Amino acid sequence: MPKRGKNYKEMAKLVDRTNLYEVSEAMELVTQTAKAKFDETVEVHIKLGVDGRHADQQVRGAIVLPHGTGKTKKVLVFAKGDKAHEAEAAGADYVGAEEMAQKIQSENWFDFDVVVATPDMMGVVGRLGKILGPKGLMPNPKSGTVTMDITRALEEIKAGKVEYRLDKTNLIHTPIGKASFGPEKLGDNFNALLEAVVKAKPPVAKGQYLKSVTVASTMGPGIKINPTKLTF
Repeated sequence: MPKRGKNYKEMAKLVDRTNLYEVSEAMELVTQTAKAKFDETVEVHIKLGVDGRHADQQVRGAIVLPHGTGKTKKVLVFAKGDKAHEAEAAGADYVGAEEMAQKIQSENWFDFDVVVATPDMMGVVGRLGKILGPKGLMPNPKSGTVTMDITRALEEIKAGKVEYRLDKTNLIHTPIGKASFGPEKLGDNFNALLEAVVKAKPPVAKGQYLKSVTVASTMGPGIKINPTKLTF
């Protein structure tokens, strides 16, 4: 068991770990328990009743949160020619092709949060799969990061687009904003994310789809939300 600090223990007293909260109650609590000296990120952790080992039970997608994430993401775009110029004009932080792949490989360079690529550049980007994949940075058409519409992709990312995907334990971990957003905006972002995840339910999935839903700030305790009340 990890050692918990005094502040965490005090905040944990505010949360009934045996209770399943309504969304509005959970958002109130998560802002109350975010007492660090920095603006804590609020994350949602969703346990799904699927088996991600099977291709037809994968859950993955992306959504632009109504109020953004509170973080400005640095974007690397793999593109050439006119598409490279488009990326620069649309506000990409880094634009390039083979030289960017080489920089990542030789310098272990990761000064970016999202990677976008045009389809013709995936031959180059594909060679970085073992490096970008484990970090969740590999571009993917399902998340809108392999596209010819570079301008739209960048606008959505800068506006607060987040990706959700199953990990090996059939969990999804996704940020929905900062504690400073307040309960109402966090609630809006939460509902938008959960609606997207519910709509992404694989047709073959049987039984209870939302097994558990927990919200927590960076340094705060987990707050369980009643999954049976989440209908979209």
